[in-house]
Amino acid sequence: MIRVLFAAKPKDWDEYRDVLPDAVARAGIDAQIVTEADPETVDYIVYAPSSSVQDFTPYTRLKAVLNLWAGVENVVGNPTLTVPLCRMVDPGMTAGMVEFCVGHTLRHHLGMDRDICRGDTDWRPHVPPLARDRKVTVLGLGELGREVALALRRLDFDVAGWSRSAKDLSGIACLSGDEGLDVALARAEILILLLPLTDATRDLIDAARLAAMPEGAFIINPGRGPLIVDDALLAALDVGRIAHATLDVFRVEPLPGDHPFWSHPGVTVTPHIASATRVETASAVIAKNIRRGEAGETLLHVVDRAAGY
Repeated sequence: MIRVLFAAKPKDWDEYRDVLPDAVARAGIDAQIVTEADPETVDYIVYAPSSSVQDFTPYTRLKAVLNLWAGVENVVGNPTLTVPLCRMVDPGMTAGMVEFCVGHTLRHHLGMDRDICRGDTDWRPHVPPLARDRKVTVLGLGELGREVALALRRLDFDVAGWSRSAKDLSGIACLSGDEGLDVALARAEILILLLPLTDATRDLIDAARLAAMPEGAFIINPGRGPLIVDDALLAALDVGRIAHATLDVFRVEPLPGDHPFWSHPGVTVTPHIASATRVETASAVIAKNIRRGEAGETLLHVVDRAAGY
């Protein structure tokens, strides 16, 4: 029998306790899923980087670590982890991210905040532009970024995407490399950040890159907090270079009560809810990867250690 260690917080186990074993059984896998085990008896670890398992050396039978989250920046550099690490690519999470990004893009595109009338002095009719006249740039064309870009294109937005390596998406102007990033930012009336956090992307959106964006642009960041230099964003908001920033992720979470993002009129704070792993669909992904591993097939969503994601 395969032994699977669920290494995460107790509250996570409460959510997966019934659903994950059922998904594994339906995949035809004879497995025992436990929250405690002798390390040398464990075949797979379903993992959250916040768990107590930080040294993988004792897990001598381990075949793979299956991350519960999309982000792997807190585990990918662990020198004791030598088996394949698989990030979570959950169709439920992807759908939730698409809905969040499309919703806030439409909010900023249509000027919904301005148009909500709270008194007769707010009666200021205007004609918003059509989607085809609004340039949106998505930084990051992985699973999440690709689906967000395609969803916005289906709504007729003028969409470009940028990634480190070249991509090809129908209807999307795909850019890459440093020169491509300059082009991507220069056109970004609405900028959506869906990049992984790596050494190359940390502090990517600094003062110079904010200054390269169109006057009065909007930023939506449901990716990773450290992609943006906080002080540079606040300065750009203060002078109107950036009209508004919707931020779902932060360098420190929960966002400290004294952080200026809370009180700035040009910032919307949401509590890291853009998209969460959905237990049912994530369990199916985990079960599928265990089945593939046992069948000797290539695992899905294996992390490139050199790239960091």
